[in-house]
Amino acid sequence: MAQKPVAVHFYAAPTLPSVRKIALGDLKDALSKGWDDFMHKPSHVLILAVIYPIIGLILFRLTFGYHLLPLLFPLAAGFALLGPFAALGFYEVSRRREQGQELSWWEIIGSVSHHSWGAILALGTLLTVIFFAWILTAESIFEAIFGNQLPSSVAEFVDEVFETEGGVKLIIAGNFIGFLFALLCFTISVVAFPLILDRNVSAPAAIVTSVNAVIANPVTMLAWAIFVVAALIVGSLPLLLGLVVVLPVLGHATWHLYRKVVV
Repeated sequence: MAQKPVAVHFYAAPTLPSVRKIALGDLKDALSKGWDDFMHKPSHVLILAVIYPIIGLILFRLTFGYHLLPLLFPLAAGFALLGPFAALGFYEVSRRREQGQELSWWEIIGSVSHHSWGAILALGTLLTVIFFAWILTAESIFEAIFGNQLPSSVAEFVDEVFETEGGVKLIIAGNFIGFLFALLCFTISVVAFPLILDRNVSAPAAIVTSVNAVIANPVTMLAWAIFVVAALIVGSLPLLLGLVVVLPVLGHATWHLYRKVVV
């Protein structure tokens, strides 16, 4: 008896967006367009002028009020790991401006919430987990070098960090490991959030595309990462006020960088 053919169905993985190579000149162009977006809708200043000083006050309260002084720098630096998630609104402003649409901030927030919110939340949660892993790691490094005895004053802490052999070890180990955490977050998210806003893709697909973009453009992406870190450092002085300008411009520029990299 002849057997009937059996149809076999295989799972087809989703097609990932393609990435292209870019040059250093593309970074300059993305920054120029980011600045133009910022100047077109500078109302971001009003929001960030409230949000980031509050974050700064919380950091100082945690540090000086609850004896977490050794974690002040890791906390401040760690917020950069969450930057791509915090910049969602800026990506959406740039996206809408490309389409010739003008929206209020409330409309922009509402628009973001309708774009693959599950994928956005999943990726944001991943960055948050990495952020807390960094804080715990930084605390472990400090305790491994100085023990469980916390400094009793700012002066004592500064002396420990900059005037002792343990302080040198802390600076070297902390910055090296912090760099690895930052590199991880940068690699998985540099174009992931803009991609999720722009297209109906899952968090894993966005992450893989972001990794592919970095692999395809190692030198250019490293230059962008260095620039972002330098800009955030400058923007954090004094008292995070410079972030009022730095964060929106970087957010908008990241959108235009995404446009150049992802096909």
